[in-house]
Amino acid sequence: MSNNVLFAGSPWSAFSGPNLGYVMEQYDLFLQSPEQVEPELVALFQQFGSPFTEGEQGGAEGASYQPGNLKKVFAAVQLAEAIRSQGHLAADVYPLKDRQLDTSRIDLASYDLTEADLVSLPASLFFNNVPVNVTNGKQAIDYLRSIYTGKIAYEYSHVDDAERRWIQDKIESGKSKISLTNEEKKALLERLTRVEDFEKFIHKTFVGQKRFSIEGLDTLVVLLDEIVKAADKEKMNYLQIGMAHRGRLNVLTHVVNKPYDMMFADFAHVPNDYFFPEDGSLEISKGWTGDVKYHMGATHTKKSGMKVKLAYNPSHLEVVSPIITGSTRAAQEDTTKPGLPSQDASKALAVLVHGDAAFAGEGIVQETFNYANTSGFSTGGSIHIISNNMIGFTTEHTDSRSTHYTTDLAKGYGIPVIHVNADDPEAVVQVAHLSFEYRQLFGKDILIDLIGYRRFGHNETDDPTVTNPLTYKIVTSHPTVRAMYGEQLAKEGVVSEEQVKKLDEEIYAEMQASYDHVKAVGAEKGHFEIEMPEAVKNDYPEVETAVSKEELVQINEDLLAWPESFEPQNKLAKILKKRVEALDTGKIDWGHAETLAFATILRDGNPIRMTGQDAQRGTFSQRHLVLHDKNNGSEYTPLHHISGSKASFAVYNSPLTEAAIVGYEYGYNLENEKALSIWEAQFGDFANMAQVMFDNFISAARSKWGQKSGLVLLLPNAIEGQGPEHSSARLERYLQLSAENNWIVANCSNAGNYYHLLRRQAKMLGTEAIRPLVVVSPKSLLRHPLAAATLEQLSEGKFEEVIEQPGLGTNPKKVERILLASGKVTIDLADRVQDGKGFENTHIVRVEQLYPFPSQKISDIIAKFPNVKEIVWVQEEPKNQGPWKYVLEYLLDLADGKKIKYVGRPEMSSTSEGDMDSHKIAQAKVIDEALA
Repeated sequence: MSNNVLFAGSPWSAFSGPNLGYVMEQYDLFLQSPEQVEPELVALFQQFGSPFTEGEQGGAEGASYQPGNLKKVFAAVQLAEAIRSQGHLAADVYPLKDRQLDTSRIDLASYDLTEADLVSLPASLFFNNVPVNVTNGKQAIDYLRSIYTGKIAYEYSHVDDAERRWIQDKIESGKSKISLTNEEKKALLERLTRVEDFEKFIHKTFVGQKRFSIEGLDTLVVLLDEIVKAADKEKMNYLQIGMAHRGRLNVLTHVVNKPYDMMFADFAHVPNDYFFPEDGSLEISKGWTGDVKYHMGATHTKKSGMKVKLAYNPSHLEVVSPIITGSTRAAQEDTTKPGLPSQDASKALAVLVHGDAAFAGEGIVQETFNYANTSGFSTGGSIHIISNNMIGFTTEHTDSRSTHYTTDLAKGYGIPVIHVNADDPEAVVQVAHLSFEYRQLFGKDILIDLIGYRRFGHNETDDPTVTNPLTYKIVTSHPTVRAMYGEQLAKEGVVSEEQVKKLDEEIYAEMQASYDHVKAVGAEKGHFEIEMPEAVKNDYPEVETAVSKEELVQINEDLLAWPESFEPQNKLAKILKKRVEALDTGKIDWGHAETLAFATILRDGNPIRMTGQDAQRGTFSQRHLVLHDKNNGSEYTPLHHISGSKASFAVYNSPLTEAAIVGYEYGYNLENEKALSIWEAQFGDFANMAQVMFDNFISAARSKWGQKSGLVLLLPNAIEGQGPEHSSARLERYLQLSAENNWIVANCSNAGNYYHLLRRQAKMLGTEAIRPLVVVSPKSLLRHPLAAATLEQLSEGKFEEVIEQPGLGTNPKKVERILLASGKVTIDLADRVQDGKGFENTHIVRVEQLYPFPSQKISDIIAKFPNVKEIVWVQEEPKNQGPWKYVLEYLLDLADGKKIKYVGRPEMSSTSEGDMDSHKIAQAKVIDEALA
């Protein structure tokens, strides 16, 4: 017998007389030699324990059970277990009834049982607390069938014991049942009427326009409504929803309360700004390029103060899931005090709506589940909803996945799954409340599979009968959920048929009036364009990033003042202690400068959150933000103990996941705009796995949706003989995406400049000018003496977009060549030229900020050298990669008749050579040619 389901009752109550004696003898034998006992009895003893402690001896009152058939008892227990664990396969959860149900696992014949056998068994065999009106085994089995094969189906045999017992008790005791009053039923009918009429009105009024309608899954709005109500009752501050385009407009309208006239204005190409609610309850942001209406989001503030937010999301389906969970985590945290932020999961809830084909097909779903219970990324449980229309674009389920259900992935993470028939609104209400209660109690994810259909094609201009003719024969004759529920309430006497019809007419007329208003306003006021904000058009303003020597010395002391009881690893302790003298010797390395920057930012009052696969130590063992006691493994974070700190600091080693973690940090940053949020790739080109986040959100969200982000991306980059996949951050991709001051792309060659870059970014947080920061971070430069900073540089300097090579260009008239380069290759050049002797005809300019390109600063430098004949761009990346193609256009503008030359590797399909010897030869050739 499987132990997947814990039974509340005990089988021993079914035995008396000689049969109970036989069972007791077998139990004694089980304790001595279990291999001599029948397997069926072994399973019962293992699950239910000793029969000697059982108080009851005999069947339930009125049962005609005759003692003597152990196999019948065992079979009945197996049947009950099968109903609980496999009943979902026979459940009435498919509205179109186009899926063959499997009843074979719960048929009496499969267990060699008859109804008479079951009648003879006591109900207490199946339940700990026997339901009312259940007196024998047959009634017990019938009761279980009614629960587990109805409009709601449950899969929970894979979850932990405590959760399993709780779910089973809630279901079988009837505690999860929802009894709606007549007024609540009327309100539910009105809601369904609004949902349906909204789609009908758009379909008729805006013929041929895409809306990706909710029809066939109308009760998604009901489901979300109930979750919102439950969250509001619990006095949550935030409920954040992530979903793709299917049904999005209806959710925006009826869950997030975007008024009808605002929505119809979007279809009529009238600015919806004219129709904002006067009470200020709705917030939307807009970009200057805009986006299609079914990608837009909004935030509604309820009268209680709770904010209900639907996130902006492109057509990339599941990618919004980590963004919403990150945003929810930020809403749960208090980051205003030193140390780790304090998290209260009761403040905010993430609700993630998935498509059925995308849920099974998109790997980011698995990534999101994988981090759900980790310390750095948990949110106290998300409620997942599969908006299941049983088809993916045109693809049937047999072609889109290898599992029985689209939900099966979640079971591997111990997540309960509830399937519910979308045509039963009262069942949907019940599932909403059960799921919310589970999340609140256990702090874990739960998954609702809302099974419906799609009334039209993928969009409303698509003819689905071309590819799915059989399905759409059923769909076209299938009544809507509103019609069925109206008919149900009429039969119950809650409303009359005339009232159902009148409600439909009144709501439709209300929508028509809203549209008439939109047309009138549009004709009167006309259209206007949204322009890029001035703060975005301009470069970052000059801000003070220097910190006094005295403050830096104090911070340095705080960073190295470990408790007496704490003993770090010997080698590491010596390395860190050298940071005392580094301030005097001018050898502040990259990790040291970064930590000092973090400390000063915390003292300024900005919280910091940093994640990455090795973020605490640093991929190259350069950071060491979290120290480990060598004796007991306890952790100590020096940045939690900085005198004068006014904000929290958190650094988490993330799962081996790029896409979801980048999305999570982006979402966190959107919600907490004062936090310096940083994601670091283990190696720069590992960020390839998160490309969708860069393309659709980080680089473009401001122009599309008006969303501000100050996320920092650290992408280790340098061609150093470690092979292609550990060489390039694919810098060219970020430069290709650069436009409209959408972000800053920097490739620093000096630890001090990096220090000021971070501080500048933190200073801009929360302002209109903020934008993401892409930092091509180093590897070998982390400890290179020529990349080290001095205390004076930190205390007196600022971020320099360009740096002239010291020792060169001292005689301007002799300079005939200017080399421009960025990042690590500039240090290779500096190492070769040393003090500049022998290179009087050459000057080197380090381009520390690539975007926005510092053309004017470079032009001013070139102007100082009247005899320059040649401008050379030097890079270590292949010619078809790196910055070359990007900078060429700027160089042509700067040249003013001077020759432009490229020095670097030739065009390559790979990013670098595959071994150290080949690398050294190729790298030397680049440097030799540049300085020839």
